[in-house]
Amino acid sequence: MNIRVHVFISGKVQGVFFRSSTKDMAKNLDLFGWVRNLADGRVEAVFEGKKDTIEKMLEWCRVGPEYARVTGIEVIWEEFKGDFKEFLLRR
Repeated sequence: MNIRVHVFISGKVQGVFFRSSTKDMAKNLDLFGWVRNLADGRVEAVFEGKKDTIEKMLEWCRVGPEYARVTGIEVIWEEFKGDFKEFLLRR
């Protein structure tokens, strides 16, 4: 079953390669969507794919790359749309 999640990650998540690491992990897990930095210091992402794979991605997001310090994650479960053909970095 394919699902979609909209995620907001807070903490020390900008300037630590969070976006590029998220893209790499999403591609490794065969997920589609996008990731971007927000002006308030958080990272926002949308993931689409199989539920078990998205759960693995969310586990990774709770820790992030080596220099990140995640203090919070908000996950909004949404209806699968199938909008994406790849995983994108957005600005």
